[in-house]
Amino acid sequence: MSDAHAPAPAPAPAPGIEPAFQLAQVNIGRIKYPTDAPEFKDFMDGLEPVNAVADRADGFVWRLQSESGDATDYRVLDDDKMMINMSVWRDADSLTAFMYQGLHRELLARRREWFEHLKEAVTALWWVPAGHRPTVAEAEQRVLHLREHGPTPHSFTLRTSFPPPAAAES
Repeated sequence: MSDAHAPAPAPAPAPGIEPAFQLAQVNIGRIKYPTDAPEFKDFMDGLEPVNAVADRADGFVWRLQSESGDATDYRVLDDDKMMINMSVWRDADSLTAFMYQGLHRELLARRREWFEHLKEAVTALWWVPAGHRPTVAEAEQRVLHLREHGPTPHSFTLRTSFPPPAAAES
């Protein structure tokens, strides 16, 4: 697949200057088993270590979590089996660096053991003003928008991404 239509990456902010926008990501999945099922144990056991690595990762800003310390208590799209993961990152490079290394990569490779294969979009990205913490309702709307319209500046994917609004206006 050609990336001829992919926009150029956004320029990095000058040293010491915080970017005006940060990258929000949501990933949803329909679980195959209850969270306390033996078949789901490896996934549940991996959450705390993966979240600890994310919390220390370069470019990590924030992640959705409940009192339990993760987001397993949240459900989305009116589906009791649909689990959510949502976070905010400095940029796509920092998110990608975290996603494809270490324990997260190992768990990602096993996702079909624990989650149903869904044909519609389950991951969406969008730019948020620095300091904004997206809500579950906002994340649901971004996923549904991506499903209906495909990648746009409002909701996109790593494969088809868009620069932050400030960079797009330059």
